[in-house]
Amino acid sequence: MTTPNLPDAETPDLEGTVNLADLEALGRSRLDRNALEYYASGADDELTLRENRAAFARLKLRPRVLVDVSNVDTQTEVLGLPLRSPVGIAPSAFHGLAHPEAEVATARAAASVGSVMTLSTLSNTPIEEVAAAAGGRFWFQLYLYTDRALSAEIVQRAEAAGARALVLTVDAPFLGRREANERHRFALPGHLSVPNAGSREQLAQMESESGSQLVNYFQGLIDKTFTWGDLAWLRGQTWLPVVLKGILTAEDARLAAEHGCHVWVSNHGGRQLDTAVSSIEALPEIAEAVRGEVEVYLDGGVTRGTDVLKALALGARAVFLGRPALWGLAAGGEAGVRRTLDLLEGEVRLALALCGKQTVGQVGPELVR
Repeated sequence: MTTPNLPDAETPDLEGTVNLADLEALGRSRLDRNALEYYASGADDELTLRENRAAFARLKLRPRVLVDVSNVDTQTEVLGLPLRSPVGIAPSAFHGLAHPEAEVATARAAASVGSVMTLSTLSNTPIEEVAAAAGGRFWFQLYLYTDRALSAEIVQRAEAAGARALVLTVDAPFLGRREANERHRFALPGHLSVPNAGSREQLAQMESESGSQLVNYFQGLIDKTFTWGDLAWLRGQTWLPVVLKGILTAEDARLAAEHGCHVWVSNHGGRQLDTAVSSIEALPEIAEAVRGEVEVYLDGGVTRGTDVLKALALGARAVFLGRPALWGLAAGGEAGVRRTLDLLEGEVRLALALCGKQTVGQVGPELVR
């Protein structure tokens, strides 16, 4: 894969973007087919992928008027970490497909605007390098390996590097079938590795005459026997707060709270079980089930400030961006990710004001119909 010539913060490309759709179009234009299909694809017929956006569009806001909104405050905090706005970056693999600085650029951008980045186990950059760029503003996402000792070692590396939370992905004992990746045999380019999950040589061994290199690699890597009863083992490996990512039902949310874990509402960006409920539709029952005992987050389909408000109104403490951060990274590296976060923060501030809210703490379920 050839590396595109990417702009810096002063180029007209980024200055001319006025919303996340503009950044997506620009980012898509700078990716080769291998990278674009990996980032963009959903499972099977991609119904859940599309529904993540459509479900937000169906929700309507009920704005209040004649409120002093001359000074609107978008600040919040997650697990004690102050955020300039209720928007963070979700874990996603292989940022090196989008930009040479990979996860380091994403981490710098998040830190520069007072956000938080969640680093994927399947990153192209070692945990320690990303941590140095993040300045303490990062969480670490874990896939539980069949090799428990290796998993424990990775958790300890993340903790030592300064991670503020451990995010366990719970919806991927197997990878969903992303047909574009299967059809065109997705594979990492030779210059990229997965330093937190294996060697370049291990990846190369997963090349085959058909299918995705990632699927072939992942199937032998992940522990498919891990259950609620095993969470005690994981909690014993770290003092970090644990977040379970991939919760879509009240039943599982309640179990998460009972096990002392925070809840991340997600359907993996529509990449796992197709026709699964959208994240925003699952959110109300989950918020009700945990009754404020643990924090609740959401990803999936967020592209507008009004989406952020709807998620907050229905019970999320913050939302996290998956693909939008990658489109920004592809569009302009660190500056592109920062532009993504800045644009969304501005939209959140405007939406708050137009809804008659002075702070995110004033946003409640009465705002949404």
